[in-house]
Amino acid sequence: MPSPSSPSGSPHVLPRYRAIVPEWDRFVDACLRPLPTVVRTNTLRIDPPSLRKRLERQGLSVSPLPWEPMLLAVDRPVGATIEHWLGYLYVQEAVQSLPVLALDPRPGETVLDLCAAPGGKTTHIAARMDNVGPLVANEPSGRRQPALLANVNRLGLLNVTNTGYRGESFPLAAAFDRVLVDAPCSAEGTLRKEPSLRGGATAGAIARLARLQKRLIVRAYDLLAPGGVLVYSTCTFAPEENEAVVMHLLETRDARLTPASLPVDASPGLSSWEGVRFPTAVRRCARIYPHRLDSGGGFIARFERP
Repeated sequence: MPSPSSPSGSPHVLPRYRAIVPEWDRFVDACLRPLPTVVRTNTLRIDPPSLRKRLERQGLSVSPLPWEPMLLAVDRPVGATIEHWLGYLYVQEAVQSLPVLALDPRPGETVLDLCAAPGGKTTHIAARMDNVGPLVANEPSGRRQPALLANVNRLGLLNVTNTGYRGESFPLAAAFDRVLVDAPCSAEGTLRKEPSLRGGATAGAIARLARLQKRLIVRAYDLLAPGGVLVYSTCTFAPEENEAVVMHLLETRDARLTPASLPVDASPGLSSWEGVRFPTAVRRCARIYPHRLDSGGGFIARFERP
């Protein structure tokens, strides 16, 4: 359903967040612009300069993003190119690379992607690990598993084991050095490619998702080895799915919230929302807005287990 319009004729964009989003007019303008096409270089198969040359030879305009050379902005879709089918690239919003940069997985570590389909972050993690060390890609949805498996195979991942557990009940038999929870969410941050989301998610959907997210983040933390790192991320702006979920983990476990150290301009986590005050440490979280990054929006929290 189209979002309502104001008397001036401009569409309302996520009106419930007007009080918390900095530079509101720039935010709205960015949300109404088409989303740029960005691809992530699959460094398991090619380096960014070589991929750029191959795409330019086909007549594409290609520009590396200044904060992450693996990401290339292109001027038209690339899904039908031979480079795509050879697994040289993954089409991905720029913002979606940030959770993996915050996770910072290393070769030889044991890593879990708890909500893995369709595989963008799993394939990014494997590339950062240089295909060395066990990487578990977990996806409970049978409908989404084929896309995950296809991308794992297309991009040449050799260190991935696929599982299909419900994330909130993933077995505690193993301990991981790093765990990523890119949680199912109301996806308001994807509104540039899904205009139906401009009006925001319903209160009922946000509440339902927040209950699941709280179960996921606790199980993910319990799966960490001592000294392990957990990154929790969403592609939504709803504090109920972001800061409130982080607060839940801080209240139920001895988790240490640390700065995500992102290479882009992000806003800190909120201090309060609708009468609820969040712990001071929640300011270490990162809120990513489209007008700061020219991408979608999202939220990232990074934890360490003592």
